[in-house]
Amino acid sequence: MLKHRGFPSRLTGTDFQFTIRRANPRGITPLTRRERYRDRKAVDKRADLAFVAALWAHFGNEPFERGNLDAGRLSWLFGREVLPYDDPFDPESYDALLIIDEQAARASYPEAFEEGDEWV
Repeated sequence: MLKHRGFPSRLTGTDFQFTIRRANPRGITPLTRRERYRDRKAVDKRADLAFVAALWAHFGNEPFERGNLDAGRLSWLFGREVLPYDDPFDPESYDALLIIDEQAARASYPEAFEEGDEWV
């Protein structure tokens, strides 16, 4: 499992995790598309915003390996702002390649792309 050095491990001041320390010995958590409802808490939305900002700052519009990125946090964005890059895509692989859909991410989280803002 690739460890993304320099990537923030969590949202500062919260328990919202962005990366994992080690591979799950009971099996890899698959990436699935999670439904985002309008009544989500503000802190949940802030965590998504910070995660998108960190992804963009770290990877930009280049494909990236899932590696040690948290499956739960990725699943909130998967299928919308973060898309599979491989075909066929293996949602249960730490080696799976993903890519940011810049147009969708800018529409959903425009603040994540503003210069000078530090979300993490």
